[in-house]
Amino acid sequence: MIDLVRAASRRLVRELGFMNDSLAGTDLPPSAVHALIEIDARDGVTASDLAELLRLEKSSVSRMLRKLVLTGEVVEEPGEHDGRTKILSLSAAGRQRVTGIHGFARAQVASALGQLEPEQCQTVLHGLQLYGAALATNGDEKALARRSTLSRDIGRDWSRA
Repeated sequence: MIDLVRAASRRLVRELGFMNDSLAGTDLPPSAVHALIEIDARDGVTASDLAELLRLEKSSVSRMLRKLVLTGEVVEEPGEHDGRTKILSLSAAGRQRVTGIHGFARAQVASALGQLEPEQCQTVLHGLQLYGAALATNGDEKALARRSTLSRDIGRDWSRA
């Protein structure tokens, strides 16, 4: 079972384009694409928050953010209580880029799911949710709580979420 899951995981990574130098129809590496998505999704996110969310070293996140600021896609503002903390947001160019990323990703997923029956789509969703939650736990009490919540939500109709 373990080797089959590992093989399926590697294929998923390749099929989604994570092995390329760029991702989601952009010229950006996967970490930068994910950073833009997370900045867009959260108000008041900081570099430290991103490092934790993306599971990257703070120094790697700092270098990546420096590039995104220089390209004009990310804006840094001093924190309200601590000027050393930078609050991140997207510029108009960054929001436009994220719109393109979401469009690319939705089309990619829609194309794959379009080849499956509705109940198979639900199986894919539930399987990915469970697998992601299980990977995230690794002894992390917060992740265990999230997995517990996820298990309760498995019966929910996610097609409307």
